[in-house]
Amino acid sequence: MEPNIFDKVHDIDLKKTMETSYIDYAMSVIASRALPDVRDGLKPVQRRILYSMIELNNGPDKPHRKCARIVGDTMGKYHPHGDSSIYGALVNMAQEWSTRYPLVDGHGNFGSVDGDGAAAMRYTEARLSKISMEMTADINKDTVDFTPNFDETEKEPVVLPSRYPNLLVNGTSGIAVGMATNIPPHNLREVIAAVVKIIDNQVNEGRQTDMEEILEIIKGPDFPTGATILGKRGIEEAYRTGRGKIRVRAVTNIETMPNGKSRIIATELPYMVNKARLIEKIADLVKEKKVDGITDLRDESDRTGMRIVIELRRDVNANVILNQLLKHTQLQDTFGVIMLALVNNEPRVLNLVQMLNYYLDHQKEVVTRRTKYELNKAEERAHILEGLLIALDHIDEVIKIIRASSNVQDAKLQLMERFGLSDVQAQAIVDMRLRALTGLEREKLENEYKELMDRIAYLKSILGDENLLLGVIKDEIQLISDKYGDERRTAIGFDEFDMSMEDLIPDEEAVIAMTNLGYIKRMSVDNFKSQNRGGKGIKGMQTIEEDYIEDLFMTTSHHYIMFFTNTGRVYRLKAYAIPEAGRTARGTAIINLLQLLPGEKITAIIPMKEYDDDKYLFMATKNGMVKKTPMKEYENVRKNGLQAIVLRENDELIEVKATDDTKDIFMVTKKGQCIRFEETDVRVTGRVSMGVIGMKLDDGDEIVGMQVDTQGEYLLIVSANGMGKRTSIDEFTPQKRGGKGVRCYKIVDKTGDIVGAKLVHDDHDIMLITTEGIIIRISVSDITIIGRNTSGVKLMNIDANSDITVASIAKVRDSGNKADEAEELLEEESEVNTETEE
Repeated sequence: MEPNIFDKVHDIDLKKTMETSYIDYAMSVIASRALPDVRDGLKPVQRRILYSMIELNNGPDKPHRKCARIVGDTMGKYHPHGDSSIYGALVNMAQEWSTRYPLVDGHGNFGSVDGDGAAAMRYTEARLSKISMEMTADINKDTVDFTPNFDETEKEPVVLPSRYPNLLVNGTSGIAVGMATNIPPHNLREVIAAVVKIIDNQVNEGRQTDMEEILEIIKGPDFPTGATILGKRGIEEAYRTGRGKIRVRAVTNIETMPNGKSRIIATELPYMVNKARLIEKIADLVKEKKVDGITDLRDESDRTGMRIVIELRRDVNANVILNQLLKHTQLQDTFGVIMLALVNNEPRVLNLVQMLNYYLDHQKEVVTRRTKYELNKAEERAHILEGLLIALDHIDEVIKIIRASSNVQDAKLQLMERFGLSDVQAQAIVDMRLRALTGLEREKLENEYKELMDRIAYLKSILGDENLLLGVIKDEIQLISDKYGDERRTAIGFDEFDMSMEDLIPDEEAVIAMTNLGYIKRMSVDNFKSQNRGGKGIKGMQTIEEDYIEDLFMTTSHHYIMFFTNTGRVYRLKAYAIPEAGRTARGTAIINLLQLLPGEKITAIIPMKEYDDDKYLFMATKNGMVKKTPMKEYENVRKNGLQAIVLRENDELIEVKATDDTKDIFMVTKKGQCIRFEETDVRVTGRVSMGVIGMKLDDGDEIVGMQVDTQGEYLLIVSANGMGKRTSIDEFTPQKRGGKGVRCYKIVDKTGDIVGAKLVHDDHDIMLITTEGIIIRISVSDITIIGRNTSGVKLMNIDANSDITVASIAKVRDSGNKADEAEELLEEESEVNTETEE
């Protein structure tokens, strides 16, 4: 028996077969699975889900529908793949932590930030969100091409009209074969403003828009989970080339708890970070002893928002722990941007301007096609109305013809012949109701016809002039921006490794305020206005109980600020690195900015532009020691600080000044003594020295202020109960350092001890701050000038029966003064007094 022909073995080249098969598969994944279209920013599965929901009439104004129904429809009509992949895509479009502007409004359990999955699709329900109606708006007006589905029983859209730039607004990520895309989400308002800018430049100036203009409008990605992007370098690179790395850091705050311990609170995490896994990772680090000092870790998130609490041991530096966590966990994460999308079904890496231009081209096509469709419909209706109006003009004859005809077809032919009508018009006349004969109905028809003719003229003008077309797009997209736009969630912070950031920050005057408990903030100068002496003052800061502002001084945002602490160490920051806050805000705990040791407090602050060779830092301690060291020795301050002076036991550094070895030094004590000596009396010593004795003190006395003679011609002294005076510095003769000085203030019960002393000019203002946080600003010229051994006048109205006292004083020069005086203020001094009553 002959072998069957079908049993014959065919020899094929396996290599060739594998190659063609794999290439086919790869192309299919690239073109119709993993990558979004540049026009609507959707992958095929997402587009099919949204279209299915439109077909199901499942809009935001209708009740929710079971997800199983939506998935079933999508699968049966358009997407012949597994139901889990369809449901997964549906869930993703409904999660507000995954999608910046969710396209699906879900009802039921759609998972959580902790990585919990959604409930099964038979339990959950969904409908389109309001904004996704803009994705599919006008889809029935022939705005996009349709193509047969997999079995050619239905039609599906090739792309959605997408009336806002969804690709950038919601971003996307996908892994194809040999390529991947990862586009971050953006703020709707910013992206639409950029499109409007492109349109305006085209219409008003007839030019293309360049990258620089767009970068000013679109600040950077805007993640649904907030967090902070570090620096602009990665953003710019991604926007210019289509690829870049963006470092994203959680929003954390270090709080001091009532028992003195610190805790780190994380309130926003980087995009796509699983909270539960992050907490697990931190716990593992503690277990493996990679991070030491965490005593408690818990998740306090609830409906109001995210809150991860990390409690620390008393003796550890919170900043150091935070840095370790940023390094080892996803509290800091990198978002690798790859702006890959399908252009004419080919994958291309695009820059920001190209993406916006492709989107605009798509909108031009959509609006042109919609306008043609509407024009077509309007012309058809106008044609019919013309026929009806002709019939009404000759109504008797028309009735006669119709009555005489044996059937409808005959009537139509006769009408067409008699009045030169088309088939459609004749049909409309035959179908006309008798009520159309009333005068009112006729008027209605004429009005409708007139309106139609205007509309047709308008639609034709749009089709004939591209600038008008762009105007239409602009108006419509602007409406979407107003309706759905919201504030940015992701802040763009500073990257300490990116030096180019500094050039972007304006160099402007700033007031820095710091409280006794260590909260610091930067404010603009126009927050404060002068008041008269004896007033009540304004509320200067939202403080917690028993906190008050201790330091207040003016600088500019690019100056270095040197922080000296009671233990004799020095730290530094750029002024702009201190977060800005309003006048009544509490500010940021300094522990968030500097790596202070437990128990360390800031006692002096000096702003400086650069470190000069011939300048010195002059320091004074509570117990009367002084020290003069070249400024150059403080140039390289490490992150964890630098030893500035060696202190004896129970002594503290209280004041630091920048000098040039030509000045006289004034030191004032709590009990009213003052010494004046020449700076040259103090020999230069190195950074790690103790210095020499500046003033001998009686038991129980201590230094409250140290000033240099160029700071003013009067010594202003303020006591705890709000009394004060000015005395001319000529009344103090220079003597040798190490003496007891002379009496400078008469202390009585009514005055209380001295809390601060400043050298002032007439044009200075002075701020007094009470232990309750009330501030008064007085012009120095209002304060009486009297002799050395006197008590002064009332500067601030303080209730004698309460425990409130003046905590400290600060000198301010009015920003309205000549610019060079402000400059001089910054160069010659730092206005900080921090000694308060013990």
